[in-house]
Amino acid sequence: MKVYTRTGDKGQTSLFGGERVSKTHARVMAYGSLDELNSFLGLCVATCRLPGGPALAEEIEWLLHVQRDLFALGAWLASREASERVVRGEEAFAGARQNRTHVDEARILEIENQIDAWEAKLEPMKSFVLPGGSLAASQAQVARAYCRRAERETIALRIQYLNRLADALFVFARHLNRIAAVKEDPWI
Repeated sequence: MKVYTRTGDKGQTSLFGGERVSKTHARVMAYGSLDELNSFLGLCVATCRLPGGPALAEEIEWLLHVQRDLFALGAWLASREASERVVRGEEAFAGARQNRTHVDEARILEIENQIDAWEAKLEPMKSFVLPGGSLAASQAQVARAYCRRAERETIALRIQYLNRLADALFVFARHLNRIAAVKEDPWI
């Protein structure tokens, strides 16, 4: 299979099922933002694997699970079924083939539980903190910002998962700073 097809050279792309839409179509923009987020999470994984750093096997596994979720969400956004649900004003993922997408209420609850587990080990926040700290935590903050953009672009599709994921990435960054013994810089 070739990487290039030349079928998108005039600003159109195909969704699953063959439907042609503009590359500026809301769904294309949304799954493009998911792809950016997923790619940056790959950089976060690579940073967490750097030799000489703390052992982060559980954190890496969590990131890989999120990357799989994002691939599933992007594929779903490109499907005819998602399009039809959105046109009817329904939740894009309700009743989806959840064994394929792995993104359902149970998965959102898993993320919430992970947030709670990380927060239980952190000092309570007394002010906003500036994004930064360790390299891995800084990258998690950039990923959080990418996630918020993807959330804004999918808000019409009402995808709760991205909202919760952005929260998780914020707490994940704080968790990584704690592991690296890097003090957070308060905003005020």
